[in-house]
Amino acid sequence: MSNLSNKIKAKAKDLGFYDCGISRADRLSADAERLKKWLDEGRQAGMGYMENHFEKRTDPRKLFENAKSVLSVLYNYFPGRNLPEEDNYKISKYAYGKDYHFIIKEKLTLLIEFIKTEAGEINARAFTDSAPVLDRAWAARAGLGWIGKNTNLITKKQGSFFFIGEIITDLELEYDEKRIENYCGTCTKCIDACPTGALQPYQVDARNCISFLTIENKEETISPEFKGKFEDWIFGCDICQDVCPWNRFSRPHSEPGFDPPDILMHFGKTDWENLSKEQFNKIFKDSPVKRSKYKGLLRNINFVKMDKEC
Repeated sequence: MSNLSNKIKAKAKDLGFYDCGISRADRLSADAERLKKWLDEGRQAGMGYMENHFEKRTDPRKLFENAKSVLSVLYNYFPGRNLPEEDNYKISKYAYGKDYHFIIKEKLTLLIEFIKTEAGEINARAFTDSAPVLDRAWAARAGLGWIGKNTNLITKKQGSFFFIGEIITDLELEYDEKRIENYCGTCTKCIDACPTGALQPYQVDARNCISFLTIENKEETISPEFKGKFEDWIFGCDICQDVCPWNRFSRPHSEPGFDPPDILMHFGKTDWENLSKEQFNKIFKDSPVKRSKYKGLLRNINFVKMDKEC
């Protein structure tokens, strides 16, 4: 099992994953308690899907028959160049290029094929935000990092700008038992920097989170209580990661698919404000930005624009 596990981790890195860890598939009891409390307090806001499939979300054996192992992988998305900030609106770094679901799912599929060539006929399924799986909890359990006060998974060597994916399989492997110590210490930079007060230590209230309000939020308007607090963010928000001291160690990704299209490198506020639906569909054809839909993106732009004009 040790030899096979090491081969799988080596292959994962060959495929471009920053790191790979393996956990025993069982119930995430402590995380289940935290999730229930978070849901009971209504901090999921309009993300009703977070309330669904609670047992599957907290126990992979309920999600995947005869599950034995959970393989967690990290994929770096820290950009080599940021979009221009002068006279411009902001979108989250993870949305600069192609939707990560396409890229990571393809690589996880290749990893499953490799495992089958090494282990024989096994059952396995890849996940990239595509099912009720607690990504960060599994990555932390596999020793890939710790969950910080901003609720992101953080690594000492590379910070937190990672996508997380999983493979759940009925193959028994060698498990990474060592947990990474929490190195947030007394730092509260992420909490202090959040302009809407969405963060408490190790907990985010989606009702006040700019990322939720600009992406998952399906309301036609944004509450005036957030006037003056968006700081030009129109899709997602990176503030709590940008200020995290551990992200000074972030290094640019090597995934061409995550590079922004040239047209975005020349966009300014006027271009965003005059964006047509046809342009939206063309520029963001395979982008995470499509999640907000054209109507939602215009809502966000107009909210920030009017805020600046007042």
